[in-house]
Amino acid sequence: MTVRFTRETLRILHQVPLFTGLTEETLALLARGAHERCCPRGTRLFAQGEPADRFFVVLDGWVKLYRDSPDGSECMVGLFTRGDSFAEAAMFDRQGFPVNAGVAEDARLLVFPAEPFLDTLHEHHGLTLNLLANLTGMLRALVLQLDQLTNQSTHQRLAAFLLSLCPDDAPRATVSLPCDKMLIAARLGMKPESFSRAMARLRAFGVRCERNCVHLEDLPALRQLVRGGESRPLPACPGLSGSRGLDAVSSRPMT
Repeated sequence: MTVRFTRETLRILHQVPLFTGLTEETLALLARGAHERCCPRGTRLFAQGEPADRFFVVLDGWVKLYRDSPDGSECMVGLFTRGDSFAEAAMFDRQGFPVNAGVAEDARLLVFPAEPFLDTLHEHHGLTLNLLANLTGMLRALVLQLDQLTNQSTHQRLAAFLLSLCPDDAPRATVSLPCDKMLIAARLGMKPESFSRAMARLRAFGVRCERNCVHLEDLPALRQLVRGGESRPLPACPGLSGSRGLDAVSSRPMT
């Protein structure tokens, strides 16, 4: 069955690293059996150990991957938003899902069942090589992410995360974050109070936060910051009393 996507869905699919360089016809071929699913916050998409018989692309909203720790809390593994795919590696190795997945904020997802997707790859070997190259690129991105966690300051990590939500080469942008900013803090390897301090430090680079909306007025300056060049002076210990929507984060415990 031929799958017809809306123009918006096609635009999002072309942003997915797994599908880099694929034509619209090829995407439709790989998406045989794919379907959209709207999920409210709190929906569990799969549990650790379940058969990995599908993978997902986020069209809107936020999804978290996590493990349950012995004390009953969640250990964040990944956080995904529009244009991200997840669970494809588990689908390929057929070892079951290694983590849990849940909807962090109301989400619209494109669900790819494993069987028709893998059948298409068996029928078209050239596609397999293309996807293998794209998976290698995704692995390089994970290595870069690890480098950021170990070698960058908290405000550089946050700047890199905000830039990942913006169009390439745009001079300014406004992005929406999950209402629960602890998710982002955990994703970036920092405590909620460190997140608040990092956001306050980024004011010097044109970043303003209003609840879950972040206005980025100078993306070139943020890009320079992430590359390691802090061209603007940073406050040594910025006050947080004026940051709307952030004070509540710093007073809440990590999950």
